[in-house]
Amino acid sequence: MRRFLIILAPAILVVLVWQMTGEEPSWAPKFEPAKYPAGHRPHTKITDLRDRNKGKSDWREVIVDDNLLRSEYIQASPGTKVSRRFHPDTREWWVVMDGEIRFDIEGQDSFVAKKGSMVQVPMQTIYSMEVIGNKPALRFETNIAKAKTLYPRDVKPPELPGATWIPVVLNRKAQPYGYDNKPVINLYDLEKIPDYKGSRFVHDDRAVSNIIYGYAKTLPPINEKDRGHYHPESAEYWLVMQGQVRYAIEKVGVIIAEEGDVVYVPPFTFHAPRWYGDGPSTRLAMNGYPNIAHLRDPQPD
Repeated sequence: MRRFLIILAPAILVVLVWQMTGEEPSWAPKFEPAKYPAGHRPHTKITDLRDRNKGKSDWREVIVDDNLLRSEYIQASPGTKVSRRFHPDTREWWVVMDGEIRFDIEGQDSFVAKKGSMVQVPMQTIYSMEVIGNKPALRFETNIAKAKTLYPRDVKPPELPGATWIPVVLNRKAQPYGYDNKPVINLYDLEKIPDYKGSRFVHDDRAVSNIIYGYAKTLPPINEKDRGHYHPESAEYWLVMQGQVRYAIEKVGVIIAEEGDVVYVPPFTFHAPRWYGDGPSTRLAMNGYPNIAHLRDPQPD
């Protein structure tokens, strides 16, 4: 038995057919794809960043800075230190793309994060880091939008335009990681797990980060009519950690992203990512909600 939904759109009558056992469609607003915020672009190529900073051991570039999240690429030379600090209300996380960084996180043993390592620290938890080894380290750093940084009393804060540093107390307590969050995981260890198909890296009330791992050869042929899905309340973006990823993005077209590239789509923008190329393909997806809604076209028979 089939059901029929009749939708009256401007100048057309669309009849969608779906199986009775499937989900009945809901009405959802679909505006034109949101404009890219100033400074944002659909595809940021790591090769362009490296070319732009050629000859520099130390550089940083903001890649995402919207109303929910902020991410930047940071390269630092050996010996560079990030002093002890914490965020009062928000989680922070990093992906090491090259080099080695030693992390010291309150309540954890010191560890060295190498390429493929994903590290996170909960709110009110003091951390520090130092680039070690004999070459610069490149990390992708993500914070909740408008996150503020506090410093222990024995650390001199940096100059902050418009602000005066004052002593405070807040009943600070290093927070548990919660959910299935872990201080550090490494992609190249995870892919050794038999039949690994990806997993969640960050689960927070104000953000999520998912590891999406697999092979293009396991996917069905590309359906050019499949627009994928869109999100009405959050942008989504991906750091390609391994291999290649193909993105079909509304009003943008098809992008083939390489390892180290970042792809960004604003709200109300259909997108259809999929693994690409011959080898393993991994993208780290990030958005502002732990269980973000994926709005798709109803699928007729």
